[in-house]
This record gives sequence, C-alpha cells and structure tokens, in this order.
Amino acid sequence: MKYEINGGNRLSGEVVISGAKNAALGILAASIMTDDEVVVENVPDVQDIASMLEAIVELGGSVTREGKNTVRINAKDIGLEAKQDGCFKKIRASYYFVGALLSKFKKAIIPVPGGCAIGERPIDLHLKGFRALGAYADIVNSKIVARADNLIATHIYLDTVSVGATINIMLAATMADGTTYIENVAKEPHVVDIANFLNSMGANVRGAGTDTIRVRGVKKLHGTTYSVIPDQIEAGTYMCLAAATKGDILIKDIIPKHLDSISAKLIDMGNNVIEYDEALRVVGCENEYPTQVKTLPYPGFPTDMQPQISSVLVKARGISKVEESIFESRFKYVDELKKMGAKIEVKDKISTIEGVEVLNGADLVVPDLRAGAALVIAALSANGKSTITNVEYIKRGYEDFENKLAALGADVKLV
Repeated sequence: MKYEINGGNRLSGEVVISGAKNAALGILAASIMTDDEVVVENVPDVQDIASMLEAIVELGGSVTREGKNTVRINAKDIGLEAKQDGCFKKIRASYYFVGALLSKFKKAIIPVPGGCAIGERPIDLHLKGFRALGAYADIVNSKIVARADNLIATHIYLDTVSVGATINIMLAATMADGTTYIENVAKEPHVVDIANFLNSMGANVRGAGTDTIRVRGVKKLHGTTYSVIPDQIEAGTYMCLAAATKGDILIKDIIPKHLDSISAKLIDMGNNVIEYDEALRVVGCENEYPTQVKTLPYPGFPTDMQPQISSVLVKARGISKVEESIFESRFKYVDELKKMGAKIEVKDKISTIEGVEVLNGADLVVPDLRAGAALVIAALSANGKSTITNVEYIKRGYEDFENKLAALGADVKLV
C-alpha cells in the first residue's frame, strides 16, 4: 500500500481521537487473567490491535468484535503456549502475555516479540522483575519461558524507567502472595490506564502515575466492562499537522493534560494552542521559531512524538536541536526528509535542523510507525506530490488515518 499526497493545503476542521493503542494492547493482554467475560470499549481499529486479538485466539481465548471499537473476550479456555507464533512476532506488546499468564497460571511460554526496529529494546528488566517475584524466567529457543511454584511479593527497583517492564511486572504481581512495591516506574498515561483496568477486575494496584506502584496480590480477578483512554500520540500527531500546514484543527475527545509537553513546544514555536475540557485547538503560525526538544519519560516529551515534531521544525526559521534519549535508532526518517529538501544532520543521538522555506514532494519510504506519521506531515506541508510507500507501518497505529486527514482538507489517497 502507498499514499499519494498533494501537499500545500492548510488543514482545518475537527478530528475525533481514537482509543490509545498502547493502553489497549496492555489491557487486552490483561483481559486473559480472568475466566469471566471482559468487554473493552474504545479500542482503536488498527493493525497492532488485530495482531493482539489474533494472539489471544492462538492461546485459546474467544474474541468477538462488536463494531469497530468494542471487543468481547473470554479466556476461560486459554492455554500457556500458542499453537503458532506468527502474530506474536508482529508486535512488541505481545510480551505482556508473559506477565498475564505467569500471574494466572504461574507459567508462560511466549515467542520473543517483534515490532518496529527503532533500536535496542531488551527485556532484561522484565525478566529481572519476574525472578524477583520468585519465578524462573529466561529466553529459551526464541521463546520467553517463565514459571514458578508460587509468586511471592517483593520490593523491585527498576534500573531504568521502562514502560514495558513496569506494566509486565505489575501484571505478574497482581495475583502474587503479599504486597509488591515497584520503584522507579514509568508514569505514562497508558500505565495508569492499565492499572485502572486491573482494579476494575478486582486487583489492588495503587500509585500508578507516581514513582512507586504498590500491588497487593489478590486470589482471582473477575470480569469487567472498561473504556480505553484517548490516544496521546495520535492527538499529538494532529497537533503537529496543524502547525506544519499553518492550519486550524480542533482535536476532540482527548485528555489535554496528557499533551502538555507537546503543547509547550508548539507554543514555543509561536503556534496558538487553546485548551478546553476534552479538546485542544491548534492554530499554526506563519513563521515558526526554532526550539530544542529532548525526549524523556512522561511527563517529558514523548519519544513517539520525536519524528513528528521534527517534521514541523524543518520549516522553522532558524536552527533547532532534537535529542533522542530513549531509542538510538529513531532517526531513520531523516534521509527521507532530506529528499524533500530538509537540512538535518544527525550526530550520536542529536539532530540539528536548519529550517528551510520550502519542502518539495518526493518519493518516500516509511521505516517505522511514527516515522511514517512524520513523513505524512512533511508531505502535507510540502509543495507538489509525494508518494509514501510501506504505509502498513502507519496502519499499525493510526485508525482511519487517510479519511480523517481528508476530512480536514488533505489531498491524500490510499493506493
């Protein structure tokens, strides 16, 4: 699949944000921890979610989709190991099944996950957490194997802030004996959402969103109906689209607090960001100022927004610097932007961007999910036609992207 985009239009209008992909992935994995039926609402209709649901079926669970955004799951017949492992290798978040199955059955065998190639993403901290709870945990023949006679609560300090390890250890500790304390945890909104989901099933998780999460083990979990929070990264992408195209977009059904770091940078550049209770309006300015961006764990600037903000900065009047402190291979989109006339140099984990007046359409290749969104932003703000291939990456994380863009006035066609 590819996008054909004619750039130059100012995007304006309203866009409704879908459910958070990263929250939904963890919630779907956690849904198998009860034998009762679980209903998850506001699930984004994207490829990563389809792969996660396929993985639940491969494990022996029952999945029923009700419309585009509601899923009914029954995991009473779930097993410990998948019949086939193809769907597990499509997404990084499939490793959450280890924590979920280990908590429920005290044993799990899951294929080593895949996902976007944006740098080293080891699972050492996950394994360390499982071992601290009393489990054997290691990688054997390309599978993550974890087992325990019993899981015993403990005190765990994460050497580095890791979203994946925070969630996986939280899942594993949910039905351990006693109270587990996990320190130096990730505070991202989807970590909090997954904790809230667990609590809705009868878990006792406190402190999500702070430096320490406390998990008091329970004997079993029950069914629930739960709605996923809105997607912080999708919302941020449309904020950058408004800025890059000098447009005027009202972004609806969001939690504005989750977007503070993105709003701050766009305001630094001279854009107007107006906050409402559950919406933001971004009005792009004609001549944006340069700024400096450093990706950090939440509430810092999200690594998943680094490519998109860079696609705005390429036309700012002056020199900007963008430092990537999370993943070392997050600048694969730079060579594609250079095809359009962008002036960017990358050294170590810092890109120096010298703003240009005009970008020109080009033939572009998407290297990963968020880089793909950045290339769409650049193409929509460029003069002339761009062709963007490998849009399957974009489909992994953005629901109905081309139709939402078209409704805002973009000239975009999926071929």
